[in-house]
Amino acid sequence: MSSGSTTDVTDAPTDVISGARERIDALDGRILDLVRQRMAVSASIQEARIAAGGRRVQLSREMEILDRYREGLGKPGTTLAMTLLELCRGRA
Repeated sequence: MSSGSTTDVTDAPTDVISGARERIDALDGRILDLVRQRMAVSASIQEARIAAGGRRVQLSREMEILDRYREGLGKPGTTLAMTLLELCRGRA
């Protein structure tokens, strides 16, 4: 076995890891953009609801969202949904 083949074998995992990390970074950027968009849409819904005399937060809707995330991702999905809801509730 030549030393070149050993280098190729040890470089392959490094290349896979590097490429996968780049993909994760790109996905994280998209997720952050989507969360910001979700926050903006949520704010417009809250403004409309308050203008119509309603409450800023609709708990039944939040329960639907929690259920969807839990069904899709299991128990950690509930934690993720809670974080999203907290971010999207605004500061009013």
